[in-house]
Amino acid sequence: MVLEQSSKEIKDSRSSNRARNRIRSTTVICVRRNGEVVMAADGQVTLGDHVLKHSAKKIRRLYQDKILAGFAGSTADAFSLFSRFETKLEQYAGNLNRSAVELAKDWRTDKMLRNLEALLLVADKGQTFLISGSGDVIDPDEALAAIGSGGSYATAAARALIENTDLSAREIAEKAMKIAGEICIYTNDRITIEELKG
Repeated sequence: MVLEQSSKEIKDSRSSNRARNRIRSTTVICVRRNGEVVMAADGQVTLGDHVLKHSAKKIRRLYQDKILAGFAGSTADAFSLFSRFETKLEQYAGNLNRSAVELAKDWRTDKMLRNLEALLLVADKGQTFLISGSGDVIDPDEALAAIGSGGSYATAAARALIENTDLSAREIAEKAMKIAGEICIYTNDRITIEELKG
């Protein structure tokens, strides 16, 4: 007896295959300490169960180098979001708060943008925001924030280093990323670091 697959089962199977074959680009962390703002990211890009690239650049300097932006998720989607975010920064004269909120609004309501699979972590000298496709603009309580599959590992490591050492923001970000890279299979140790100094 042959059982026919329901359309729901076929859709679930297709979305499972897409998820397995999705290009992943992770981890990004932002650390603030003593007037310094540092963003660090690994360089690994993974497709399904194999590594496509070891040295991807996941952090950009935007708006006259005054703002740092990093992404986790689909690479093509992230580049589209970078472009849109840069447009918002130009439109609102570099106001990070307003630009982040306006991008999140567009992301949530625009039919094309709604399908983008990425997270953005953005920072200037005064603020850090995590922006998601569901319209969230999160201003973290702590002096650090991280996104991507290794984000929780990097956050835990950075929090311990902030509370128990006098290391600089750059050293904390670098060490936290190395620890995340040793635990998360989607994160490597080829780290890119960008800084904003107070």
